[in-house]
Amino acid sequence: MSDPDIPEPVASFIDTVNRHDATGFLDAFTPDGAVDDWGRLFVGREAITAWSEKEFIGSNGTLTPEEVTATGDEVTVIGDWRSDHANGRSVFSFATAGHKLAKMTIRGG
Repeated sequence: MSDPDIPEPVASFIDTVNRHDATGFLDAFTPDGAVDDWGRLFVGREAITAWSEKEFIGSNGTLTPEEVTATGDEVTVIGDWRSDHANGRSVFSFATAGHKLAKMTIRGG
């Protein structure tokens, strides 16, 4: 299967995550960016960093995109998430703001 066409800034974000680049991961978000991980909300760099160090970048996570939909400033990527923390098909929804991410929401796929 070929990689689905993923719009920016989400495509670069996924590449950054798959390289386990913690600084690039944080820099992808707006200053007041947020992560909603199965209903747990992390807002701002400090909260996102603490979460990511344990459950995202710090757990050596990688995402293999399988399906992508994009409408306006919303991009949804369904794919296979693999990490030291959690594994399985997941839905990543992104709200973009220009070249940054305003919010990433993670749910089961």
